[in-house]
Amino acid sequence: MSGAVSGHGGDLTLEVAGLSVTIDGLPLVSDVTLRVARGECVALVGASGSGKSVTVRAALGLSATGAVVTADRLAVADHDVRGLSERRWRAVRGRHVGYVGQEALGALDPLRPVGREVADALRLHTDLSARDRVEAVRAELEAVGLDPALATDGRTAGTLSGGMRQRALIAAATIGRPGLLVADEPTTALDAGIALRVMEQLRAAQQRGTGLLVVTHDLGLVAGWADRVAVMDAGRIVEEGPTATVLEAPTHPATQALVRAARSTATVRAGDVPSASEQPVLAVEQPVLAAEGLVRSYPGVAAVTDVALRVAPGRVLGVVGASGSGKTTVARMLLGLETPDAGTVTLDGEAWAPLPERERRARRHRIAAVVQDPGATFDERWDVDRVLADALSGGRARRATGALGDRVEAALRQVDLDTSLRTRSPRTLSGGQRQRLAIARALATEPEVLVLDEPVTALDATVQDAVLGLLERLRDDTGVAMVFVSHDLRAVRRLADEVLVVHEGTVVEHGPAEAVFGRPEHPVTQRLVRAAGRLAAGPSA
Repeated sequence: MSGAVSGHGGDLTLEVAGLSVTIDGLPLVSDVTLRVARGECVALVGASGSGKSVTVRAALGLSATGAVVTADRLAVADHDVRGLSERRWRAVRGRHVGYVGQEALGALDPLRPVGREVADALRLHTDLSARDRVEAVRAELEAVGLDPALATDGRTAGTLSGGMRQRALIAAATIGRPGLLVADEPTTALDAGIALRVMEQLRAAQQRGTGLLVVTHDLGLVAGWADRVAVMDAGRIVEEGPTATVLEAPTHPATQALVRAARSTATVRAGDVPSASEQPVLAVEQPVLAAEGLVRSYPGVAAVTDVALRVAPGRVLGVVGASGSGKTTVARMLLGLETPDAGTVTLDGEAWAPLPERERRARRHRIAAVVQDPGATFDERWDVDRVLADALSGGRARRATGALGDRVEAALRQVDLDTSLRTRSPRTLSGGQRQRLAIARALATEPEVLVLDEPVTALDATVQDAVLGLLERLRDDTGVAMVFVSHDLRAVRRLADEVLVVHEGTVVEHGPAEAVFGRPEHPVTQRLVRAAGRLAAGPSA
């Protein structure tokens, strides 16, 4: 295969034919054909582990070390890119194609100013002056809902929230006006309002003639925004066609399963609220976890200014709000991972924060966490057996034998994982399996409280539905209290009894979930609910 970039006529911004990817002889993707035309939005969907991200990364020269990529045709913006060196790929990326990956923190240098990261495409591929580049960066940041001052104030990605990093990455991908944009889960880390703004920005690029390839598990997003959809299963494209046709009359079992799962989670819409006699009442029994007057600031940023909450045994408290509203900071203070500047947290009526960790250690097992990306919390050297043996023994055992082995298998069965996975490394599991393992690890100490920070956001519809069902069952079977932090209003509405809406570090609305989502009172909540509906409806709404 040639290492030169050679032209090829046509209106396609991406042309993939016969693409296959293997690692150590194991086929990950087989015989994939995919095309994106100028001004067209194509969605690539499928269950976790179906090969979506492997496909797009291979098409952009970003495959993992050791991967073998072959293709009958692989062209970006009419250029044959098979066999390109990394140096020549850098001339293609940014200029001809913009890429938005799932891991925003990994894609952005946490120590480099965000403004310089966003400006790279202009610096490398245009003749704009330094002043004009700054103005262009300011405009692009503002377009994705970020402070334009980031263009010059030196703030780094490491100081931003996850949602803000994702928007910065989108700005970096779009600023060079490439002919093709590839976005892998572009709205996963964003609240509905910002996600809508980002999709409108991508839509504007499409209207300028840019081809869009959106990899997503959100079929609501696909239905509203994509022209065509391609469905992957087990490394192959199994169904492809106009979006309405595929989603309304799916023919392949994999597509049918995705559509069924998506329909099981109702869209959040204002006005759909039960009568007062049907509404759940706020929990009044003794809370297992409570917080009063929480305040937390960082240099130049007031992250949390006044938050109070209570959650009783067997109840689920949802915490929602826009990206950067302070949700994760609240969760970290509840867990004792951050010390509040003011305010208190109590666990079982006893002081929990602020306290030195040595005074909390004996009670640490009573509260556990489940995070959005559990893979980052597993030791890569450990297999599933050791992960659970360590948790069940309080760090005293490396191997699960005898009675401890029986407990490991029971822990796996509790979260619907096959016991044959004991010898597997967590990094070889699918996203849904890793999340179930994280829940099993969290439950190992029989906690009274689970704090879940975006536990299903990155999962496809079928896996998300299964994990939410698992959490419902665990709540009912064990009586564990849960604090469910998420920007996904549909997931929160399904699971939560009560909801806190946080805005700029302050609770602006609190009440039964059905009342808060069905008849929101505060403008912030109204905007979130309205944006969720518009995001699902698409650009014509």
